[in-house]
Amino acid sequence: MSGQTVTACMLIIGNEILSGRTQDTNLAHLSKVLNELGVRMMEARVIPDIEETIITTLNECREKFDYVFTTGGIGPTHDDITAACIAKAFGRELIIHPDIAEVIQRREAPPEVMASRMLMARVPEGASLIDNPTGGPQGFQMSNVFVMAGVPMVMQAMASTLDSDRIKGYKPVRSRTIGAPLGESVVANALADIQAAHPDVDVGSYPYYKAEGYGTNLVIRGTDEAELDIIKSKLRDMIISFGGVPVESDEP
Repeated sequence: MSGQTVTACMLIIGNEILSGRTQDTNLAHLSKVLNELGVRMMEARVIPDIEETIITTLNECREKFDYVFTTGGIGPTHDDITAACIAKAFGRELIIHPDIAEVIQRREAPPEVMASRMLMARVPEGASLIDNPTGGPQGFQMSNVFVMAGVPMVMQAMASTLDSDRIKGYKPVRSRTIGAPLGESVVANALADIQAAHPDVDVGSYPYYKAEGYGTNLVIRGTDEAELDIIKSKLRDMIISFGGVPVESDEP
């Protein structure tokens, strides 16, 4: 892709993801939100609730990518250590943010329960908040790092508040799909030639298997829609040249 690509990485934090007890659905949602803001999700890493791992991975990724988004580990239990790790990564004190504390204190609870809930009000000193339209505790931002909830409903609510004032992207990535009733090996060389002629566009092939037979979905992704249409026309001609009938698709 071009040098104007704005990049992001997602850190999915939680032993429950790695154990298989919980399946992540946040990556697909956040990738779509960021794409509309002109940011390309380049990597996603799933890491455990281990302080050294979180800090090391975060520091590596915030230098490598324009934006880093974390999910998980900001709840009220002993293993919710993300906020503390972010503070250490940035060399900041961990404080109780008064605005988050005010939200938490709206719901009455016994002192021991309230003390646990207040762990969700911890942020590194100097952090700005990410709104939470569900009415629960907010997420926070430190520099190019956005720290968000792991619960999908809450994470999606937080993601809905991200906008171009906060996220400086380039152009959204668009795509075209066309089906070919041909095996990947048949189209491989011709597909490579098309990719070489259009280096700023991703050209991919994905095999499918249906009752009526097998084939390959050809997917092109880029920021220039006119170029995408040109490439799709080339793919259509290529499929015909191999004796296949192009299958138009509404898939993005």
